[in-house]
Amino acid sequence: MSAASTLSAAAAPLDLGGWQQNHLAQVEQALSQWVGHGAPAGLGEAMRYAVLDGGKRLRPLLVLAAYQAVCSGQPAPCAWHDAAALRAACAVELIHAYSLVHDDLPCMDNDVLRRGKPTAHVRFGPARALLAGDALQAFAFELLTPEDMPIPAATQAALCRLLARAAGSTGMAGGQAIDLASVGLRLTEGQLRQMHRLKTGALLQASVLMGAVCGQAAPAAYRALSDYGAALGLAFQVVDDILDVVADSATLGKTAGKDAIAAKPTYVSLLGLERAQAQARELLAGAHAARLRSDLPDTRALAALADMVLSRPS
Repeated sequence: MSAASTLSAAAAPLDLGGWQQNHLAQVEQALSQWVGHGAPAGLGEAMRYAVLDGGKRLRPLLVLAAYQAVCSGQPAPCAWHDAAALRAACAVELIHAYSLVHDDLPCMDNDVLRRGKPTAHVRFGPARALLAGDALQAFAFELLTPEDMPIPAATQAALCRLLARAAGSTGMAGGQAIDLASVGLRLTEGQLRQMHRLKTGALLQASVLMGAVCGQAAPAAYRALSDYGAALGLAFQVVDDILDVVADSATLGKTAGKDAIAAKPTYVSLLGLERAQAQARELLAGAHAARLRSDLPDTRALAALADMVLSRPS
């Protein structure tokens, strides 16, 4: 594609619905093909239940949108680039799914509804749900390190490092630990922001960066996309806190109002509804500013996904 035609395509409005449908179809087909087959003693059924047929798939979409943005205006990528991006998209969704299974367990949030259906531990019992989450986490890293594809070892290592950091003590698990330790406490805004940066934001930011790695982004674009992912990740959690107050369980697909019942600190409990909504808008503006700083020719999908985070009903 020539530079002129690339600029023309980037200026045209994005059909987000069509873009999502195309990319989600790839992700769903890959997840269905890869997850849970051959696992013994009903474990595969629980793994598939936790992953398939539900969820917004925002994280895999961010992987693919960032990959597309980095590749825009460049020569056609090698076949392994596309394969790595799809595997990264599925891997990050597996980590997200495992985290939801574990978060819903009686020893954590003790929730009974997820993605509009009974949670995994309600359907399969706590022990099998716990094992399904464990297996999904492990399989995410197996997907990123295929033996039969020419994905460079350095790329595999970079993807694994990003995902491990986002999921571990410096990311999602660390944020969840802070969340559990903060029940009934009144955090400062800075403490709350740090908790959500780890618990929710780290994996969303890693999704963007994994797409950037698959497209071999230049350092300046990588830094800008990192800032975009950080702002978007925090905006997502602010909106989540707002929806927990203003939406019902049927719309959310999970139990509404559970944060207030559990006396968990949220942006709404700390700032009030109006200030929380203003905070979400400010973070969205920051995400768009960072996206533009990337100076990539076509970031329309990243822009549309950011807008979707703010306006999502669930």
